[in-house]
This record gives sequence, C-alpha cells and structure tokens, in this order.
Amino acid sequence: MELTDIKGVGPKMLKNLHDLNINTTEDLLTNFPYRYDIFEPVILDENYNNERIAINVLVETTPTVAYIKRNFNKLQFRCNHNNKTMYAVIFNRAFLKNNITLGKTITLIGKYDYQKNTFICDDIKLNPLINKQILPIYHTKKDFKNSDMRKIIASALDDAAALKNYIPLSLIEKYEFPSKKQAIRMIHNPHDFEEIQKASLFFKYEELFLFMFKVTYMKKENANIYKEEKYFNDEDINNFIKSLPFNLTNSQEEALGLILTDLKSNKKMNRLVLGDVGSGKTIISFIAMYANFLAGYQSVLMAPTEVLAKQHYESALNYFKNTNLKISLLVGNQTKREKQAVLDNLLNGNIDILIGTHAIIEENVKFYRLGLVITDEQHRFGVKQREILKSKGEIPDALYMSATPIPRSYALTLYGDLDVSFITQKPSGRREIITKIKKYSELKEVLTHILNEIKNNHQVYVVASLIDDNEELDLKSVETLKDKFNLAFKNKIPIEILHGKLSSREKEAIMERFKNNETKILISTTVIEVGVDVKNATIMVIFDANRFGLATLHQLRGRVGRNDLASYCYLICDEETARLKVLEESNDGFYISQKDLELRGEGDLFGIRQSGVKTFKIANLKTDTKLLMQAKADSEEYLNSKEYKNNLSYYKIIKELDRLN
Repeated sequence: MELTDIKGVGPKMLKNLHDLNINTTEDLLTNFPYRYDIFEPVILDENYNNERIAINVLVETTPTVAYIKRNFNKLQFRCNHNNKTMYAVIFNRAFLKNNITLGKTITLIGKYDYQKNTFICDDIKLNPLINKQILPIYHTKKDFKNSDMRKIIASALDDAAALKNYIPLSLIEKYEFPSKKQAIRMIHNPHDFEEIQKASLFFKYEELFLFMFKVTYMKKENANIYKEEKYFNDEDINNFIKSLPFNLTNSQEEALGLILTDLKSNKKMNRLVLGDVGSGKTIISFIAMYANFLAGYQSVLMAPTEVLAKQHYESALNYFKNTNLKISLLVGNQTKREKQAVLDNLLNGNIDILIGTHAIIEENVKFYRLGLVITDEQHRFGVKQREILKSKGEIPDALYMSATPIPRSYALTLYGDLDVSFITQKPSGRREIITKIKKYSELKEVLTHILNEIKNNHQVYVVASLIDDNEELDLKSVETLKDKFNLAFKNKIPIEILHGKLSSREKEAIMERFKNNETKILISTTVIEVGVDVKNATIMVIFDANRFGLATLHQLRGRVGRNDLASYCYLICDEETARLKVLEESNDGFYISQKDLELRGEGDLFGIRQSGVKTFKIANLKTDTKLLMQAKADSEEYLNSKEYKNNLSYYKIIKELDRLN
C-alpha cells in the first residue's frame, strides 16, 4: 500500500507526512507514539481540584463565543455533572459551537476550578466516553493534528501484515512475543496499559536485536578479510619511541602493542582508539605510520579541519625529522599547482605519509601502495567518507581515533564491529585543569586572573555560543565579547575572534598568530573544540556554559592544560546545574560521559549522536541497557545457529539493510 492509497491522505497530508520524514506505509506504521493520554470519566469531587481529568456533562445552555483578540476566542456554556451545575470554558474552539447543543451529553477534558466553579477544558469529546480511552500522542507539526495522524494510521493498520519481521522465529517463541501485526495494532490502538508494554518491548527488542546483529555480522565479515602481513623490525620501532622527548603511558603502550600486532597480522585491522582529551592518541597514530612505512607501505591521516590537519602535519615533520620519511599535506586551500605536485608524488610513491582533510577522498587522489588509513575524530566523518578513503588501497588497515570518550560498556557494544582500545591515562607532567563555575556578577575576578596570566606571558581562550548578537536570545556573541574585553583591558591586549563564517585562510592566519603568541586572547565559537594545540594557553573561559552539552564543554576545556603549567577553566552562567558541577568534580572524560548518560540519556552521550551510530526510534540506551545486552548475546548466538544458516531470506534482509545504510 502506498501512502496515497490510505484514506485521508491527499496532497496536503502527503506533504505533512513527508515533512516528518514519513515516506512509506512502513514509515507511518513505525512512527511510534511518544506518550499516551489515558482518560476514564470520573465523578467530580474536591480531590480533583486543578487535576487534569475527564467528566461527562449534560449541556444546559447554548454556547456563547467571545473574541478576546483577533485570533483568540473563548467558548463558554453552562452544564450539569452529577446534579451539579457548573460553567465550561474552552479557548480557540469557536467552531464547536454548533455541535454543542442543549440536552446533549459530552465529555470535558481539562481541570476544574472549585473556587470559580468553572471547568477549563483543553479538549471536548462530542461523543461521550463510557469506558477508559487511551489516546496515542505523536510528534506532529503545525496544522497537523494528532487526531488526523491517528485516523490515517488506523486506516493503514490492515497493511501491517506486510511489514518484515526482523526477530527470528526462535526468539519470538522464546520470549513469547506477539506477531508484528499484533504489536503494531497494540502500540497504536491499545486496549490497556499491558498492551502498550508488550508492544513497546517487542519494538525495542527488534530495534536493538537488528542493530546488534548487524554489528556482530560486520565484525565476523571483517574477521574474514585477509591482507598481506606487514614486516618490520620491533627494534626500529623501539628506537623511534626512545627518541621521543617523553615516555609513553601504560595506556598508550597497551594500545600501541595491539595496533602493531594488528599490522603484522594477515587479518585486516579495524581498530578504534578512544582516548580522553590530551591523552596522546596522535603520537600512537604516528608510531603506527612509522611501522607501516618500515613495512614498505604508504599511510594517510584524515582530519576534520584544515587547522587540525596542518597541526598534525607540523607535528609529523617534527617527530620524523631524523628519519627519511617523506610527508606531505593536502588541504582545500592549496593552489592547483601545489595539489598536483602532491598527487604526482603520491602516485609515484614519493610520499610516505599524506595528511589532509576531505580533499584526500577526492577521486583524483591515488596512492602507489596504501597500507594504513587513519581517521582522526572519526565521528566527524560520515560512513561513506570513511569507506571512500579505505577504497583507495587494496586492503589497507584502518585505525580510527576519537577524543569523545563514552563508557566502556557502551563503546564495546555500539562499536562492536571494531576492536576498541582505550587510552585512559594522561601523559606525565600534565596537571589537572582547575574548573570553576562563576556567575556574571563574579566576572571581575575572572578578568583579574586573565590579566595576571597574560602578564606571565600566557594566553587565553574565550568561547561564546553565537557569532553575532541575536535580539531573541540573551546570549553573549564573539563580537560583543570582543568589545567588552577591549573595554575591560583598555585596548592594550591583542584580541582576535575566530568563527565558522571566516574563510579557511582567515582561520589559519588567526590561529597562526595565536600559536606564535602574537594574539593574547582568542575569542571563538566552538570551532576550537577539537584538536587545536597551543601549549601556552592556560585559561579557558566559556560564556553561557549552561547552553553547551558536557561533551562540548569537556572538549573545549581540553584546549588548555596541554603542558606542565597550572591551567584553569571558568564556566560563566548564573545557574549551577548538576551537569556543570560534574565538570568541577572531575577531568576524567570517561567518568564525565557516564554522568552525562545518567543525567541526560544517550541522546546527549559523548559523540553518539554525531558518530554514525543509529539513533533509535523507541529504544533508549539509558533505560534499556539490559535489553541491549540481551539482544547482543542473542544476535551472537543466532549468527552461529543453524536457523540463521538455513534462513536465506533473513540473510538477504540484512544485506539489503546494509546496502541502504
């Protein structure tokens, strides 16, 4: 059945559905209610004062309509409930006047005010409720009523039998699930609360099982991809590590050991390194590229911004200055001649390590012998972008890096198709960043501290949530803050602003001046959230801090404290929320992400929403943890079962879903 075949779906309704990303009957039937209104007519008494209820009444007077404003009206009439006379009022329902007639019994839904003897309605049912009624409530849009959504879903319910069931038969029997057709009916038209629970459990499990099966399936498929083993001398690697101006932490050594084992293996590496801000992931990737070079292969490192790509390039030149590695940079703002020279050298094998941005995945970028693909801040890239990069080699090893830590159990589940390594320690010599919540009335204290740090030749980041002023939002913009800081410091301190509207060349020039200590205060939006490394910066000030998620705040804070100097982060806002207090308590990103999960749920979990991980329609990682782990165990068991091997149709379904995603 097409959407246009459903009763009530004309051109206007079709557009409304498309605006909600409902394009097929299956989309419609799996557009689940986000809550339910449950009504059962009651007999009114004092216990129900100002409580939302439903009562049946007899209409005693013809309704009157008063127009308070041009687009605001009040409909009022007298009615009788259980031999008690009262007035009923409802706003902006003038169109109901002719349907509310003398002597008619109707149902009022709303709140009763005993003092005024008035029932303030938010809804009126012209056909009175006799028994309990459960109404599903959907996310809709302006001029698209929930009653319309309920009607068209009711018309489509007969087509539910055509929906594919993704839960294997053995598991349906094991957990005594209803059929999918029954579950669809129960979730959209439940007879009681028990049916809502049964249907919700079915669809949550189906969602989680399908997700975990695909993860398990992909990991099994990846395990069967063979490549040439890479040969290199461990002593050469150890000598390079000894040449570094610092010692690796135990976490770094553990992650590196697994990566080097992966490189030597004949199985293709698919490894994610999750590390906190400043934990030293980049040097691990450089050592991996050095091992790859010793084995006779090229490496590529893709970063999300030109600033970060150039920073990695300069770091690589420094770390590899005593080797014979040939390193090049490829970014969007290079001239045509510069790019062509890189492309020619890359294809001829005269480049060992290429570092760049999205420019790397352009079709004309071809490698001589690509053996290792590294994606920095992997959640910033789409799945297709990462796949294009990997396709530039025959079977290159793949290493992903992310500074958005999430709790270990969730990482191992959500990234189950990858081998996951955790870097939990920070390099020795790094101090904990002192974080303080400050009210706007305490700003003078913060400004005094900034001035003292600048006198000690240190630098400061300031973050605003807006680029320009907005009359509707009482928030600080970078432009406003620059004026205020210039006024506070009497234009004697070099201040610059950085934001996303600037060109790549402008941003690069501004960052270069800040790195060279020419600029003392950099006022920015969150474009400096990831990767920027200016070791001389010792203070981070974040205005309207309550507007940002914990993940963003933790990333921003990580721009300071990248040295052995005492560093500070000030969160400026007039409300001390439980979330912000977490940042005062700890610098541990993994701990903070766990608290973020507890306080806000998986929708705001570090990196989840941006990482390409499926956003679930009905399942919730915070409340459905046990169900997720059960689905994971069931998917692994099913993948190795005879039932799966004999079920070619299920195999085709999964392959089709992989293709679509």
